[in-house]
Amino acid sequence: MSESARYVAIIMDGNARWASEHSVDLLAGHRAGADTLKQTVKDAVGLGIEQLTVYAFSTENWLRPTAEVNGLMVMFSELIEHETPELNEQGVRMVFIGRRERLTEELKRQMDWATAETATNTRMTLFVAFNYGGRAELVDAAASFEGGSEEDFAALLYAPDMQDPDLVIRTSGERRLSNFLIWQSAYSELYFSDVLWPDFDVTELAAAIADCDARKRRFGAR
Repeated sequence: MSESARYVAIIMDGNARWASEHSVDLLAGHRAGADTLKQTVKDAVGLGIEQLTVYAFSTENWLRPTAEVNGLMVMFSELIEHETPELNEQGVRMVFIGRRERLTEELKRQMDWATAETATNTRMTLFVAFNYGGRAELVDAAASFEGGSEEDFAALLYAPDMQDPDLVIRTSGERRLSNFLIWQSAYSELYFSDVLWPDFDVTELAAAIADCDARKRRFGAR
């Protein structure tokens, strides 16, 4: 695999539209999206991706209907409990980034458990952006920043060991970053897929990587 796409981030968009198109309830769409995430992690490992960051729940998602938010929280809790052992077997390290306030104590406990359970794995790191906002991350880092270099500031971000993504993928045809990895994606290649997230598969992932690999990245130079 090309060195240009070792670090990938995905904005997983389109669960609601997928549910509407398939005449199922909204949470069924989110569960279909969760199944896609599970397979995408396996595909990413197989493709040699070293770090995968996924946008699971944003700071703005609290504005959604209460029933949807509550359903998502239950689903996320179940996913952590059921999927962590398999991720551990695959050699995937899990790291959660985002603010912890407003989350239940049980969900925070599960996050800590999954992080500790997979801490020594080295095959791939899965960063799960949960209750995450790019602006919130910068505000939180700035609150502790006492001056210095860009490297000093970056060390205060939620996951200092996260590499800047080579490639940011967004599904469902939307073409914006929606407050995702504002600092880290400054020089990322962007790939917008029209496929709704539950229909995203290894073919789409490989196409995005191939597109990135074909680009000449200059980072401001000629």
